[in-house]
Amino acid sequence: MSLQIGIVGLPNVGKSTLFKALTRKQVPAENYPFCTIDPNVGVVAVPDRRLEVLSKMSHSKKIIPAAIEFVDIAGLVAGAAQGEGLGNKFLSHIRECDAIAHVVREFTDSNVIHVAGKIEPQSDARIISTELALADMTILEKTKERLLKQSKSSSSKELDTQISLCDELIKKLNEGTYLGEFETDETLRPFLKSLNLISTKPSLFVRNVDENSVREEVETFNGVPAITVCAKLEAELSELPEEDAQEMLQELEWKSSGLDRVISAAYKTLRLRTFLTTGEMETRAWTVRAGAKAPEAAGVIHTDFIKGFVRAEVISYEDLVSAGSWTLAREKGVLRTEGKEYEMQDGDVVHFLIA
Repeated sequence: MSLQIGIVGLPNVGKSTLFKALTRKQVPAENYPFCTIDPNVGVVAVPDRRLEVLSKMSHSKKIIPAAIEFVDIAGLVAGAAQGEGLGNKFLSHIRECDAIAHVVREFTDSNVIHVAGKIEPQSDARIISTELALADMTILEKTKERLLKQSKSSSSKELDTQISLCDELIKKLNEGTYLGEFETDETLRPFLKSLNLISTKPSLFVRNVDENSVREEVETFNGVPAITVCAKLEAELSELPEEDAQEMLQELEWKSSGLDRVISAAYKTLRLRTFLTTGEMETRAWTVRAGAKAPEAAGVIHTDFIKGFVRAEVISYEDLVSAGSWTLAREKGVLRTEGKEYEMQDGDVVHFLIA
C-alpha cells in the first residue's frame, strides 16, 4: 500500500529542510516492490516499538516496518491557482497525494528571509488554504457548467443532486470551511471522489519553530492536527549515529524526535491501522485503512490471499507479549479464530490460513 503525504508551504519556511531530514530516515526500497521512488519522494519507516519486541520473541532474521511516502512539493506562492510560480504543476502534484502536511514558519533567522518580510504563520496558512480552495473552486465551477449542459438535454435526479453538491462545496470554500471531514450521501461519494478536490484531503500542520518552542503534544492549528518541530535541529539529529541521536534526545528531554512525531501523525491523519506478522524469517508491520476486514488485510500481503482466505488466527500485541509466545498464547486460549467479516484492529498480530 503506497501512501503519499505532500509537504507544502511557502518558500523559506523550512519545508525542504524537513524533507531532507525525513529522507535520511529512508527505508530500503526493495522491501516495497510496488513503490517507485522519484528524486523528490522519500519512503520513510513508521516508528513502531512493537516490532523489536516481537522480533526478539520470534528470533526473526529481519524487521520490516510500515512505510509512508513523503513528497517534497515545490514552494507555493500567492496566485498559484492562476498559474503563478509553478502554478498548475504544483497543484497537480498535490492532487496525486493522499494527504497534505502544511509547513508554516514560526522560527526566527535573519539569514533566511521570509517571502512576506515578516513571521506570520496564520498568514502563511491563509495563503496556502486560499490557493488550494481557488484551485478546487475552478474544478467545481467547470464541473457544474458541464453538468448543467448535460441536464438541458437529459435531465435526471442524479445530475440535479451532483449540481447541488457542487453548489454546496463552492459555498463552503467561499466561507473558508475546511472540507477534510466533509460528509455526503453515500450515493454521491463516488462522484465526490472523482473530483479529486485538494481541500477534501486529510491535512495536518507542521509548525517549524525555534528549538526552545518545541512541544511534544499533538495540538491543533486552524482546527487541524498540528506538530511543532525545529527542522534545523531535526536535520542535525538525522545526521547523527543512532546512539548519539538518542543521547541528544535525552538531553533535550524529548521522548521522540520531531520527525517521528510527524511520521506518526501523518499515519494517523490518513486513518490507517497497522497489523503485524511475526516469525523466524521476519517481523513485519502491514498497513490497512480503518475499517478493513480480514480478507482485505490478507490481500495486502499477497493479492491471491483475498480469494483464498479461509480464516485468520488473531491476537492483540499486548496479549501475545503477555503470553510470551504464539504457542503459549494458543495453550492459554487467548488466540482467536476470525472469519471474513472480522474488522482489523491496530496492533493485531495475525496468521492467515489460505486455501
